[in-house]
Amino acid sequence: EVHLVESGGGTVQAGGSLRLSCAASGFLFDDYARGWFRQVPVKAREAISCVGSSDGSTTYGDSVKGRFTMSSDDAENTVYLQMNRLKPEDTAVYYCAVSRLTIVPIPTSPASYDYWGRGTQVTVSS
Repeated sequence: EVHLVESGGGTVQAGGSLRLSCAASGFLFDDYARGWFRQVPVKAREAISCVGSSDGSTTYGDSVKGRFTMSSDDAENTVYLQMNRLKPEDTAVYYCAVSRLTIVPIPTSPASYDYWGRGTQVTVSS
């Protein structure tokens, strides 16, 4: 059974950093496209960073380019999201997800992702 568990969220002041983790069980991350998404109330879920399974290329949303970095540890079957220079508008629930699609370019629509974690709250105070 596929499980994804996010951790590392919390409250931080603007300009600070957090590192989110997403631990997987029941499958290997390397076999799937994987992504980080975020959502605030009354808004659609937004893709933050996605990595394709076929070519390993990574995309970032325009709002986080240059500040956030997605990485993975295959031995731990865990993916990370390093978030630097955080802004109040980064406040959201952050989710990791995986997709069985192997298409290029990487799928970034939430509808393309098959399994989701429950999310972790990130709050950035001004």
